[in-house]
Amino acid sequence: MEYTRLGSTGLEVSVLCFGTWRFNKRSSGVLETDRETAQELLDTYAAQGGNFIDTANTYGGGKSEEWIGEWLAERNREDFVVASKLYWSAESRFSGNLSRKNIRAEIEGSLRRLDTDYVDVLYIHRFDDDTPLQETLRTLTRLVEEGRVHYLAASSGAAWKLTKALWQSDVGELERFELTQPRFNPADRPADYLDVCAEHDLAVCPYSPLEGGFLTGKYADRQLEPGSRGELQEWDLEFTERQWRVHDTIVDVADEVDATPAQVTLRWLIEYRPTTCVPIFGARTVEQLTENMGAADISLSSEQYDRIDLAYDQE
Repeated sequence: MEYTRLGSTGLEVSVLCFGTWRFNKRSSGVLETDRETAQELLDTYAAQGGNFIDTANTYGGGKSEEWIGEWLAERNREDFVVASKLYWSAESRFSGNLSRKNIRAEIEGSLRRLDTDYVDVLYIHRFDDDTPLQETLRTLTRLVEEGRVHYLAASSGAAWKLTKALWQSDVGELERFELTQPRFNPADRPADYLDVCAEHDLAVCPYSPLEGGFLTGKYADRQLEPGSRGELQEWDLEFTERQWRVHDTIVDVADEVDATPAQVTLRWLIEYRPTTCVPIFGARTVEQLTENMGAADISLSSEQYDRIDLAYDQE
């Protein structure tokens, strides 16, 4: 397993982050990951050198944090970097809220479920336009000062909102967001947002690195496989021609390097150079997790990397 520093922080993490949004999640009435499977997936991830785990207060109705906490209790907490999120409430009726009251309630709930004294990274899941940004940042800064949180981060949001938050942190001498979690993959690139991250040396930990399973190569005939994530989530496969060009190029490169399209996609993100990029992947089975972890063992030539870029950039 390779390891990297997260942006301008001192955190050293595996180049692949394990996302646990599927824990206790139901899609079309199907439970994607039960408690026993969750523990097995975490075991496999750690055994292969993974140390960066992503969750949120509301994933699986709080069960994601709870199951991670049970798993961590049997291990050395300092061996792992755990990231969680707040905004939607798991504690009160004040959902979609980043007020001082709600932040305090949510971090207490997360720490209780995770059975830990601190989280390494705390994301705001969304920006709250109804709460003064300075109130949010001051409250988050206090959590860092109290040792309950080590680093702050921002998940989805517009580039201008991220820029505004960085400016407020600077002028107010407050803790800043050090990580971001945009939707980003070779077929879906938020250029303005990524430019802000590169300019300010923010680590990028993209969610949906496989475009929701599209870049696994399982839809080459443009049909949904029975039991696939696309079928469970009732996709209509209405992707753009640009996205299909990237998809087909990744499938070709995978054949050349004797890897799977998922591994090539994740490797492309790992090697993204404007700033640190650590993709967050999910898995429903140990076999799927092991396949994704294999991205750490392959490499792409400059020509192959550029060819994937060209597929995206060409008109």
